[in-house]
Amino acid sequence: MACCLIATAAWAQSPPDPHCPRATGDLYARIRTVGLDPARVYNIREASIHRPNLNLTFDDGTLAFTEDICGRITGAFFVGEGEILLQPPDRVERGSMTLFTGMAILEEQFTSAYLRFNDDTADLLKPFLVALPDGSEFVNQWDEMSRVGAAFDALRLFLDFSHFLPSNTAKGPERKFSPLLHAHLVGSKLGAFEVFWDESTLEPLWAGQAHLKDGNEFFDIWTSFAPAPSSEAASTPPVNDVSIAGFKIQASVDPPTQLQATTDVDLRVRKGGQRTLLLELSRYLKIDSLAMDGHPIDFIQNPAFVGTELERKGNDLVAVVLPAELKSGQELKLRFRYAGDVLSAEGNGLLYVGARGSWYPNFGLSPAPFDMEFRYPAIWTLVATGKQTAPSVADQANGEKNSHWISERPIPVAGFNLGKYVRAEAKAGNVRVEAYGTRGVEKTFPKAAPEVVSPPIVPPSRQRAGQSSPMVVTPPPPSPARDVQQVANRAAKAIASFSQWFGPFPYGSLALTQLPGDLSQGWPSLVFLSSFAFLSPQEQMDLHLDPVMRELDSQVLVHETAHQWWGDLVLWKTYHDQWLAEGLANYASLLMLEQQNPAQFRQVLEKYRLDLASKNKDGEWLRDAGPVTLGPRLISSHFPKGYDAISYERGTWLFHMLRSMFLEPESGSHSRKGLNPDEPFFRALRKARDRYAGKSMSTRDLIQVFEEELPRPLWYNNRHKLDWFVDGWINGTAMPELSTREIRITEKSGVTTVSGFIVQRDAPDDLVTAVPLYAETASNGLVFLGQVLADGPETSFHLSAPSNVHKIVIDPKQTILTAPK
Repeated sequence: MACCLIATAAWAQSPPDPHCPRATGDLYARIRTVGLDPARVYNIREASIHRPNLNLTFDDGTLAFTEDICGRITGAFFVGEGEILLQPPDRVERGSMTLFTGMAILEEQFTSAYLRFNDDTADLLKPFLVALPDGSEFVNQWDEMSRVGAAFDALRLFLDFSHFLPSNTAKGPERKFSPLLHAHLVGSKLGAFEVFWDESTLEPLWAGQAHLKDGNEFFDIWTSFAPAPSSEAASTPPVNDVSIAGFKIQASVDPPTQLQATTDVDLRVRKGGQRTLLLELSRYLKIDSLAMDGHPIDFIQNPAFVGTELERKGNDLVAVVLPAELKSGQELKLRFRYAGDVLSAEGNGLLYVGARGSWYPNFGLSPAPFDMEFRYPAIWTLVATGKQTAPSVADQANGEKNSHWISERPIPVAGFNLGKYVRAEAKAGNVRVEAYGTRGVEKTFPKAAPEVVSPPIVPPSRQRAGQSSPMVVTPPPPSPARDVQQVANRAAKAIASFSQWFGPFPYGSLALTQLPGDLSQGWPSLVFLSSFAFLSPQEQMDLHLDPVMRELDSQVLVHETAHQWWGDLVLWKTYHDQWLAEGLANYASLLMLEQQNPAQFRQVLEKYRLDLASKNKDGEWLRDAGPVTLGPRLISSHFPKGYDAISYERGTWLFHMLRSMFLEPESGSHSRKGLNPDEPFFRALRKARDRYAGKSMSTRDLIQVFEEELPRPLWYNNRHKLDWFVDGWINGTAMPELSTREIRITEKSGVTTVSGFIVQRDAPDDLVTAVPLYAETASNGLVFLGQVLADGPETSFHLSAPSNVHKIVIDPKQTILTAPK
């Protein structure tokens, strides 16, 4: 029987091994290139490594440990017979595991494993080892692969081992390392995959696999979770031990490619002990120098992370090595000097500003004050997040301009855009709205196809030579500058409506700036708006876009404007909650569309329904990519566009369902008084905005706000909760088919009642759906009867009805995300 080994935490020992590298670069190089030790090759039998929800068993084989680093073993290579057992904790994670592996619980035989760890795993394995007299052959065969694998976790291990570097202060007490275990396994059926345990992260356990499909690289996350008894505790990110108190950036922008900057980052230490900090900075920006409180310090920039979780997040990293461990309550200033090519010329006075989220060192989305100064050629226009303190000042001698921008409140991200723009302005109350577009579009923008135009029909006696010949007409290229005023006007109109629905606009102004490509981003007071969003209706028609796609392109600027509230002012708490920002912003834009064109509003929702009910070329339903709470994990080799379809489209439908469920009764007194029947829905969103302004909001946080407004018909099992909606719809993927059966209309003592059953098909047995029922009268009018909480496959109902009812209709206004009919 295999013995189960539970590793304990590792401790930074003092003094370290005398052979421990003393220089930052040497230590990092040692960690990322460590090979196998020929003196530590063993036969291993019936041993097991255990972590919560995870068991790795080594039944029989050969194992070699890596060479020492600072007196510690940090890895091992195994070849033989082994088995992994990984048990996801809930239906969502089991569903995700099933999508990728075909099994809800991962049970797989493996033939080889490369392990990396920072704890006493090696000591715990030793009782099950028998030394080989000569391990050189095994090492010669597997050492190169081991050294390649060592690079994957080098920076993570460096965070721990940097405590062994020389310090300018006396050594403190021994420091506990958060246990790490990274296993690269080759399974007998699944091929190569990875399992990762790291107690320093929000979700310590994940498993996944690199996958190449249709020439594109993916990393499919099979599962990721925190083995914890409380799901709410698991979804709450820890408070940052080190936070950013402010940024001061002085940047010089030199089109068409270069940016140079000096950035001061003020830090506050809540809980000390760190020797190394990780920040994000674009790999294309090379750090020239780094100082802490005026003194140079070591750093490691942009190490290779191919295949690791950090690379999959798309973040470029800098490890800042401090001269001593940080102390609680300490304040410090880091000064970065760096430069690189992060701009590219796209033609027609249009630049692409790359690395928009990593052009300055940062900890990710963490609100802080920004003070930014820019220097750039006078022929260009620069627009940035925040408030410009004064008009740009021209330096005639150098042909340059200087501009200064400060944030009006702490903001999660800052950026700028640069172009040879034409500017237009509009107003939304006291909010100034500016739009900036160039006179042309990028070189890669689609070109309208020439069209053959027939000449007008005229009598033969009046025709001139050649007049009867068809003409080939090429539409003129788009010019965003022609449409900047319309863009500003539309954004101002959106701000006026959103301010009523969600609360005041968070900033003093909004700038919408043209960006090459088909993607747009809404940042605090600054929107990067795709050239497509500047197209006039005629220019859209010239490109032969279908009506629904034309409308969606037009709605992009409204969507990005809504992000000023949802995503910029109110942040999401973890990736599980990222759908809130996208779903709310998208639904807000559709609410604007509904005001202008209700029919198109319904068309867009129907398009989303059809998208979600479509299949990929392997016959998999798009809706089964996963629930909205999987966030970026929805992007996978099975569904490359799964994130957009689920977070945007299903997320939009979820908010449409909430809004419809919270409508004031159509026959109630509030409607007769002329109040907005959507007021409960908007009141909840205003509460959320006020409660979480400048903070992060989780899905549970928002649902709790809606529960404060929960009407009595939505109390499932007499509980003032929306758990049924979270479990079945937010954490689910269902698109049920709804129908009725055994409908009975009876009259007794002048009172008409209807009864029958609501049937849910193609749905989980525990799905609960708020189903609106209507009576169709003899005059073909619809009368709202009430909402029935349909629980499972079949639910009975009994409702009062008008005397002239002759038919019962389920959800005639299409407020539920059901399967297409």
